[in-house]
Amino acid sequence: MPSNSSPEPGFARARFVLPRAPDGSDAVYLAGNSLGAQPHAAREALLSAVDEQWARVGVAGWEACGWWATPQRLGDRVGALVGAAPGQVVVGDSTSVQLFGLLIAAARLRPDRHVLLSDAGHFPTDRYLATSVARLTGLTLRTTSPDAMAPDADTAVVAVPAVDFRTGERWDLATIVDRAHEAGAVVVADLSHAVGVMPVDLDALGVDLAVGCTYKYLNGGPGAPAFAYVATRHHEVLDPPLTGWTGHADPFGMTEAWTPAPGVGRLRVGTPPMLSMLALDGALGVFDDVDLAGVRAASLALGDAFLEALPAGTDVVTPREHERRGGHVAVRVRDADGMCAALARRGVVVDARPPDLLRFGFAAPYVTLDDARTAAGELAALLWSAS
Repeated sequence: MPSNSSPEPGFARARFVLPRAPDGSDAVYLAGNSLGAQPHAAREALLSAVDEQWARVGVAGWEACGWWATPQRLGDRVGALVGAAPGQVVVGDSTSVQLFGLLIAAARLRPDRHVLLSDAGHFPTDRYLATSVARLTGLTLRTTSPDAMAPDADTAVVAVPAVDFRTGERWDLATIVDRAHEAGAVVVADLSHAVGVMPVDLDALGVDLAVGCTYKYLNGGPGAPAFAYVATRHHEVLDPPLTGWTGHADPFGMTEAWTPAPGVGRLRVGTPPMLSMLALDGALGVFDDVDLAGVRAASLALGDAFLEALPAGTDVVTPREHERRGGHVAVRVRDADGMCAALARRGVVVDARPPDLLRFGFAAPYVTLDDARTAAGELAALLWSAS
């Protein structure tokens, strides 16, 4: 059992470097749903990789420093945060690359079907890739809201996020997966706005394939590598489209034909980006001694404090019910970009989704209740002055 199963908001604040406000103090940093703050351990791991490993060991680091095994070793660390038993998650490449591979691999699991069903409000890369995958595979792309998805006998793939990237609404993955499986479809879940801020139990939910980024609530740094999950039941039949050399069963055999590595290792594509991966390895230490249910409770408490401090009439688009809320709260304003900049001048860092949404992210490891209330107060002052 983790030693700190019920952490308070801001429980690991001392383990982070926070961006500076204009007055030189720590900013109220509520943009962790876009890019997490920097953990000291990520910097230390990166410096060690550069100075102690690459500089001193050189090419021998692939074995001597364990670099070659890192995508799957790190995959198991991330897998523990999304309810995946060991051997089902691999880290490497970007979210877009991982998602492209999983969508086509999912379609190949159902070659006799013709429909790719996706969230109409999916994050842009998910929508763009779904469109491209449909063109490449001959599938018909159909879109709707996740809570309205009704897969049928011709649905090959259901692609859905765990949390809406704009509004912060949390979707009912359990029901979506059940409906998809009743129809015989394969589910590809995007966990980018869920991993690290709430428990996700992929194995128990029966999700087939999943992808997620690591630079938001996992604090892996800008451009940190993404992860892919493949349920064990699909391992030996999964047919990925990106057949790179590191996903070969014998990568250094340099054979003419590609033979897939066993299990999730076949999703490896190119040479792993080791500096980014080792920074992420350091960042994940924040979660080693805490229970994600406690992290979730702390994040919800932050959101509640923010919502309670907002003035009446504020246009909050995120559901207030805990079971329907993700890790961020979105507020509709007239000029999202302008309001975002004005908040930054007051020491409150959030992000905007034009034309009219501000997103306030509640990353429990470093955000405090005072931060949440301060952000609400500064927003209220700006809304009042603009009225």
